[in-house]
Amino acid sequence: MAPKPDILCIGSVLWDIIGRSHLSLRLGSDVPGRITRLPGGVAMNIAMTLARLSLTPAILTAIGRDAEGADLVAACNRMGLITDYAYLSDDLPTDRYMAIEGANGLIAAIADAHSLEAAGDKILRPLMDGRLGSADAPWSGMIALDGNLTESLLADIAHHPAFAKADLRLAPASPGKAERLAPLLKHPHATLYVNLEEARLLTQTDAKTAAEAATALLARGAQRVLVTDGGRPSADGRQGATVLTEEPPRVLVARVTGAGDTFMAAHIVAERGGATRQQALHAALTAAAAYVSGEVGT
Repeated sequence: MAPKPDILCIGSVLWDIIGRSHLSLRLGSDVPGRITRLPGGVAMNIAMTLARLSLTPAILTAIGRDAEGADLVAACNRMGLITDYAYLSDDLPTDRYMAIEGANGLIAAIADAHSLEAAGDKILRPLMDGRLGSADAPWSGMIALDGNLTESLLADIAHHPAFAKADLRLAPASPGKAERLAPLLKHPHATLYVNLEEARLLTQTDAKTAAEAATALLARGAQRVLVTDGGRPSADGRQGATVLTEEPPRVLVARVTGAGDTFMAAHIVAERGGATRQQALHAALTAAAAYVSGEVGT
C-alpha cells in the first residue's frame, strides 16, 4: 500500500533539458556553457522542493512506459516522491522541456507536454476511485495544480465535487497558459501563484506592480493571490484583507527556470507550519532567492 501523501502535485512531470551560459545572449548567439538533464515540470519542481523541505508529496501526472519514463520514476522515488498514483502510459512518450538561459535571464523555452494533455482526466483517477478520494468523500488536503492541463480539464476541476474541499494551490505553467486557470479563480479554497506578466493576462490590465496586479485579481473574484515580479516587490492579496508586499533579497542570478515553483513550494511549507501571511511571503522570497543564486541544489 502506498504511503499517505502530505500534498498532491498535479500536472507536468518531465525531463528538463537546460542549456546555461554565464554570458549574456542575443538572437543567434553561439556560446560555451553547460547542458543538463534534470527532472522538471511545474508539478515536479514543486514536489521536489516540498520533499527537500520534509513533506511527502505524491505526483499525479502522465509518464510514458519508455526508457526516459523509467529513469524519471526512479529519480522521483530516490527523492522521496510518491509515484504510485501516476498514470503510466504504454502509448504516450515521456514529456520534455527545453530552455536556454544566459546571464541576462531566460532566452527561450519550449515545453513538450503533449502526453500530459493527451492523458486528460486519466491522471485524476486516484481522486475519483477512492484511492485518494471520490466525489462523495473528496480529498480535503492541499493540492498543487499547474496550468499544463487542458482548458477543459481545468474547467471541470473548478466545479467537480472531488475537488470541493481541497486547498487548491494554482500555478500557471507559463504566461502562455495563464488564462487556462481563469475558471479556477473563484474556487472558494484556491490560492493563485503568478508573476506580473501572468497576472496582467488574467486581469487584462496593464498593472505596473505586483500589488496593483494582486488588487486587480481580487477584483476579478480571486480569493487569494501571490504575485511575484522578479527582483521587485512581490505581493500577497486576500479577499477582505490588506495587500501585503515585500522586496526579495538581492542576489546574483545563476538560473531562473524553476524559481517560481520554488517560491510556491516554500510558501506552502511556511503556511502549513503556521506562519503568518507576512512570514510566509518572506520565507518564499528567501527560498526563491537562494535557488536563483545557485545556493540550493537541484
